[in-house]
Amino acid sequence: MERYRDRDHASHVLAQNLSQYKDSNPVVLAIPRGGVPVAFGVARALHCPLDLIMVKKIGAPRQPELAVGAVSEDGKPLFDEGLIKALSLSSSYLKQAASQKIREIHEQLHKFRGSKQAEPIQNRTVILVDDGIATGSTLTAAIQFLRLKNPREIVVAAPVGALETVQRIKEIADAVICPLTPTDFMAVGMWYEQFEQVPDEEVIRLIGEARFSSQSTAEQITIVDGPKKLTGDLTRVKNSKGLILFAHGSGSSRLSPRNRKVATELNKRGFSTLLFDLLTDSEAEDRRNVFNIALLARRLLCATDTVVEVYQGKTPPLGYFGASTGAGAALTAAAQSTHPISAVVSRGGRPDLADEFLSQVLAPTLLIVGGNDTQVIELNAMAERKIGKVKMAVVPGATHLFEEPGAMEKVIELAANWFSQNLSAAKAPHPQEPPVRPGGL
Repeated sequence: MERYRDRDHASHVLAQNLSQYKDSNPVVLAIPRGGVPVAFGVARALHCPLDLIMVKKIGAPRQPELAVGAVSEDGKPLFDEGLIKALSLSSSYLKQAASQKIREIHEQLHKFRGSKQAEPIQNRTVILVDDGIATGSTLTAAIQFLRLKNPREIVVAAPVGALETVQRIKEIADAVICPLTPTDFMAVGMWYEQFEQVPDEEVIRLIGEARFSSQSTAEQITIVDGPKKLTGDLTRVKNSKGLILFAHGSGSSRLSPRNRKVATELNKRGFSTLLFDLLTDSEAEDRRNVFNIALLARRLLCATDTVVEVYQGKTPPLGYFGASTGAGAALTAAAQSTHPISAVVSRGGRPDLADEFLSQVLAPTLLIVGGNDTQVIELNAMAERKIGKVKMAVVPGATHLFEEPGAMEKVIELAANWFSQNLSAAKAPHPQEPPVRPGGL
């Protein structure tokens, strides 16, 4: 018997069958909760927004999985009159059951969507996704609700469905994409090897991640420093609050899991980011280079020049985020940059490595250190006395790498708040005369 491994596998198969809609400005609407993981993969493959459509099936007494009707966000229930008659269901039961489902819809809308407005669908291709099609009551109510919003077309998509129901849905939808339509359908879960219930937390996570993905674009760029070429990962967020350039620490690279986690969270908060390699592979093999602050700072300045060129005169406010030795490079570069640097954040940094430039740093600087990172606290305290506008924040109980539970989350919160406060200005103070850039190898 042909079956899907899980919803992720089903999503991949379904997305392949929907590729023809990629260029039609689609919006994917998921029926929670089971439809959300499937819809998430589809929206990601089609590079389009993901939103929810709240439709609840009204189950039969003692048989909640048997849908005798459904109700959508507009609060108007739709019933299967044949089933109601066959089961001899009373009008009082149907009214009470519908009212309960309407309350659940309002509660879940608040929980899942929060204050975010629904994705506009007028004159757009709507791809309506669930993890399976059984009786079709939920989909029928959803389609009826969507028609009132004047979409260009409604495409129903599900990995598996009962053949008879799929044929019926085709009569009211503009298209139905359903790769698997067994004649011995029985139930949606039969056609998945793993079919666990999707928790609310997973729905919230996927919707949030999809919202971020649809609002950002990722690209690789090349940073040139004389004969040397370095790779950078640039993530541009729509209506960005600013662009944060990361300077990684010794023995690390643009693939640093800690910096990538910070960058992703900053992206979600509206900041564009650049993660790039400060050293070539061959340079990184020479341990002396990871402490060559002049070289690292020059690479950060080259990266700054590159992103300014990429943005073609529309560069958002710039900030630097330095970790470990990268913090020394970030502060040195901030003092030397011919472009305005609006804020600097150091995570477990070595600002002492930029000692001769600290008094020239005019960008507001946040020094984040772990409470148990005693030696680094002392080095940061000395640097704090030399930088103009500066604040030191100690994360209690954290060590140098902030690996303790909740420590990195606190770093992210502190950094995001600092950048939000200081990147709001279009320009930051910087030297009037272009300085001589630091030398390297």
